[in-house]
Amino acid sequence: MSMSRPVVSVVQFQEPYGTVREALDLCRGLEGIGKDDRILIKPNLVGWDVDFPVPPYGMVVTSAVMFALVKILAEEGFRKITIGEGPLMIPKTMGRVMFKTFGYERLRDRYGVELVDFNEEKFTEVDFGDFKLSVARKVLEADKIINLPVLKTHNQTKVSLGLKNLKGCLNRKSKMFCHGKVNEDLDRLFPRIIERLPVALTIIDGVFSLEKGPSYTGRAIRKDLVIASTDPYACDVVGAEIMGYRVEDVPHLKYFADVHGRSYSLKDIEVAGEDVGEHRKFVDYDFEWTPDNTGPAAFEKRGITGLALRKYDNTLCTGCSVSFTPMIMVLMSAFKGEPFPGTEVLSGKIQTASPGFEKTILFGKCACDLNKDNPNIKKPIPVKGCPPKLEDFIGALKAEGIDCSMDEYVKYRHHLYDRYKGKEGFDPALYQEQEL
Repeated sequence: MSMSRPVVSVVQFQEPYGTVREALDLCRGLEGIGKDDRILIKPNLVGWDVDFPVPPYGMVVTSAVMFALVKILAEEGFRKITIGEGPLMIPKTMGRVMFKTFGYERLRDRYGVELVDFNEEKFTEVDFGDFKLSVARKVLEADKIINLPVLKTHNQTKVSLGLKNLKGCLNRKSKMFCHGKVNEDLDRLFPRIIERLPVALTIIDGVFSLEKGPSYTGRAIRKDLVIASTDPYACDVVGAEIMGYRVEDVPHLKYFADVHGRSYSLKDIEVAGEDVGEHRKFVDYDFEWTPDNTGPAAFEKRGITGLALRKYDNTLCTGCSVSFTPMIMVLMSAFKGEPFPGTEVLSGKIQTASPGFEKTILFGKCACDLNKDNPNIKKPIPVKGCPPKLEDFIGALKAEGIDCSMDEYVKYRHHLYDRYKGKEGFDPALYQEQEL
């Protein structure tokens, strides 16, 4: 007898409450959760910034979907609800700031929802067989987890959906461990996290999708979908398909399927609601780099020469990834028409210096440690830190006669925010406190 296919609901986003309710009804999303279960909602609130305005579109969960979900849970009689996340710690954890920004304090006051920043809590080491990861104790104490990722791409993992969202349950050291010393480590480690967690339901917030994610440097697209399932893998498969990715094209999904004996095919999933084919549209995940790996395509367009900025790989941790784009903007500000003085820039845990360069910038602690005795380096410019500070980067280059400025970066950050202003469908109210 053949097993029944997992059900994934795909619903057009209109009014938030009705949309989320329909998505849950179509996939029977709440059937496996008991009224007395301790429920943890794990949204994707990857990080925030208090120094510059941040466009949230496609980067973090909409408050519209979160408020609708909590209201439905409360109406259905679920009383023990926690919202928890472990955002990036740059320079410190931003959980409380984000909860306030997105209006979650109203959910606490109205429904008694507990708001938890995992980074402020204790972690427990969990054995995964061939490796160990420290998971937030609040996550392990939950009876059921509702995973609430965003429909977005990721410049290292192609897509960042339910499986990837659970990386936010780890402490900082374990997150860094996932970005191992082998380029494939990331895709083999984080898909295992779910094996020890009671994930009962995944809801992908697809009000927006994000090209070249996972952060605000990507380009948001209004998509107007909510995708839900009690089967986390099937939910990710459908989310990936809608962004134009098949399982076999996404290493971490393929790895998960192989380990757990799952099918790669969409045909083995029952999709309820919208037709996946009608919504499938490729969303690019990657930044364009020069063929000879000397820098982003923008370098070539500007005529920048004498500089080889090697492309990031999977060993670059999230902290350094966040600092990577600012570093690019600051480097570009140093170009005044003259070639750079034969400079190579290395990052991550596996990039080693090439011969023939006058100066070698080592971006971050890992690149510094790996290349400390490299005979190819004539003049090292170590920028230590985990992650390195932009001010230290500017200072280190200035000492070598490479005059960078923060102005270019500041302009860039304002451009990222301003490009959505007044644009149809990009309503900041979707990320603010909602009516209940």
